[in-house]
Amino acid sequence: MSILKKVLKKVLIKVSGNRFIQDVLEKNVQALQYLMGMGSGSEVLSSGEQVIVDVLKQKCKSPYCIFDVGANKGQFLGLILDNIKGNCSVHCFEPGRRTFEILVESFKEDRRIRLNNMGIGKEKGQSVLYFDRESSGLASLTQRRLNHLGIDFNRSEKVEITTIDDYCLENAINHIHLLKIDIEGHELDALAGARRMLAAKSIDIITFEFGGCNIDTRTFFQDFWYFFSEIHMKIFRITPSGYLHPIGSYKEIYEQFRTTNFIAISNV
Repeated sequence: MSILKKVLKKVLIKVSGNRFIQDVLEKNVQALQYLMGMGSGSEVLSSGEQVIVDVLKQKCKSPYCIFDVGANKGQFLGLILDNIKGNCSVHCFEPGRRTFEILVESFKEDRRIRLNNMGIGKEKGQSVLYFDRESSGLASLTQRRLNHLGIDFNRSEKVEITTIDDYCLENAINHIHLLKIDIEGHELDALAGARRMLAAKSIDIITFEFGGCNIDTRTFFQDFWYFFSEIHMKIFRITPSGYLHPIGSYKEIYEQFRTTNFIAISNV
């Protein structure tokens, strides 16, 4: 480091030693990270997730088999249907009773869609779904601690859970072109339940969310990095612009617990 850089660093450190500058720095860091896709993944239409459809069309040939795991009220499903006019089948999974009712009300007429009132996990059985209100987008199989946001996970219901491998066996599904997983911190459980399909190279594209819910489930981006590295899938971070930023190696700076979308692609 040159003498000038050392002097400049000392000056900046001294100037930054107050609350005002620290607040300014925090806001600027958040804004820059948003442009990088860190914290921009909450809304389907503004998160850059349109690029997922573009990748699907470029990499795969129709008819497409798509899994929407954690369909909620159909936000991602709507994106898929608006952009894929050809032949496809979409298998949606939503365990919450009231949320599933809303999903059915909105999409029951479309024959391309199969709606399943169940969750996806690492093994079949029953579990408890926790939530703060009916049809909440925050509902999780973990009772999240969100008191600091004024959100109380004081409600729950028993739900059915299956695995991707079991569902595919039971429904004679041999290939999934796109697997979307947004299940509030339990994405790795869903992937663990797809080991057979993944080992057979029968899933081409996987998109998943990482954020604050992973604090509650004690899972880290490092876990995702090693998981996809072991099955030879390349991870990209989805930015609001639709640019896919390649994650060439794991870095601790990627442990940003603000809603971020990623896509993993086989044979890149």
